[in-house]
Amino acid sequence: MKTQILGMTGAAVLAILSHGARAQPAADFYKGKTISLVVSSSAGGGYDVLARTIARHLPKHIPGAPMVAVRNMPGAGGIVATNYIYNVASKDGLTIGGVQNNTPFEPLLGTKEAEYDPKKFNWLGSPSYETGLLIVWNTVPVSSVEDVRKKEITVSSSGANSTPSFYARLLIELLGLKLKIVVGYPGQNESFIAMERGEVDGYPSIFWSSLSSTRPNWITEKKVKYIVQYGPEKEKGAGDTPSVSDLLTKADDKLLLKAAIAPLALGRPYLMPPGVPADRVALMQKAMTETFVDPEFLAEAEKLNLGVNVPRSPEETKRIVDEAYATPPAIVERLRHIAQPEGSK
Repeated sequence: MKTQILGMTGAAVLAILSHGARAQPAADFYKGKTISLVVSSSAGGGYDVLARTIARHLPKHIPGAPMVAVRNMPGAGGIVATNYIYNVASKDGLTIGGVQNNTPFEPLLGTKEAEYDPKKFNWLGSPSYETGLLIVWNTVPVSSVEDVRKKEITVSSSGANSTPSFYARLLIELLGLKLKIVVGYPGQNESFIAMERGEVDGYPSIFWSSLSSTRPNWITEKKVKYIVQYGPEKEKGAGDTPSVSDLLTKADDKLLLKAAIAPLALGRPYLMPPGVPADRVALMQKAMTETFVDPEFLAEAEKLNLGVNVPRSPEETKRIVDEAYATPPAIVERLRHIAQPEGSK
């Protein structure tokens, strides 16, 4: 055998070795290995903290208890990391990714930088879903959707094509709200400070998980008023705040809303590259599912205010993505116009 290998080309030897590695049972494969968990955001943020928490609990649910090393790869709102996972990362099952929930839908919006097909990823699930809210400071003289249809309010955002601006334009499109978008705030924290100072009236896309973890006193002290909420499910903590879906009557508007809030339905998704051996994908899906309901993981997530609520299974996350890409072309065009209106490109 040794003589035979020496007489082979380098490519042939690599093919044999590669076949042997891929043929190794998944239950044995991970022993002594290190899994790279690529996070599409910078260190210290919510996605990063969640990923590092998962990395501490995931190994005990994988046969062989491999190490899990977190690797931050921020850039282009998560697109840099998602491109890497799809096009560059190894297909051996040693790379998993935690990506921002907007990235699976960037190709649907026509974002040229998104060089991947989300339908081909191996989805591992998500520990939660998100619910978005339009909020205003408590002193602003509006308290309902009808009020904001009559009186214009200012809402802060980072840029014309950012998530807050997108959801503000969606609320304008679907509900006829009078929202004046004020861009230039670096991030959510700066936008919140602007509200406290009275520079702007509100914020169009605060997620309940973020509000409860970063500004819990705003909830308990009623510092802000909730105008409307949007997401796959209603947030009980927001009381009787109406949901956008309950206010729509036209079928096309409902389809538009469903496609627009698909990222919120995904929550904070995890995935593997396409082409990974099926048994390793199945093993990792099982391990991730078990981690999301692990009492020790949940206790730490609660301690860190990570906003973990109802986990999404691998099948559910794949369904959400597939249904979004089955959206009728006319609805997609409306969605793209909201995401990138003329003059903002």
